[in-house]
Amino acid sequence: MTGETDLWTLITIVALTAVTVLTRSFFFLSSKPWRLPHWAQRGLQYAPIAALSAVIVPEMVMTQGHLITTWQDARLFSVAAGAGWYFWRKGAGQAVLGTIVVGMVVYLTLHLGLGW
Repeated sequence: MTGETDLWTLITIVALTAVTVLTRSFFFLSSKPWRLPHWAQRGLQYAPIAALSAVIVPEMVMTQGHLITTWQDARLFSVAAGAGWYFWRKGAGQAVLGTIVVGMVVYLTLHLGLGW
């Protein structure tokens, strides 16, 4: 490694920048009001929860690419405690914050206290 950047790397960076700016600015280029079809609007309502689930669920039930095979895992109990809190306090306000706090308290207690 010489620490120099070659021409192809610079061309690639510039090309990727141009493609990114162009694709993200399509919404601003048109002067007409732009509306999504109803099915697309309805589908986009579920995008955040789908993305969050895709990130969190594998971390809750898998270790090193395999399903958890023991019940002595702090994640299982923290998920159960968090879900219990959520369904108990649902609609009472601060349910999401309470879910996170209860889940983390159970997780840290079991993980640090028992080494699970």
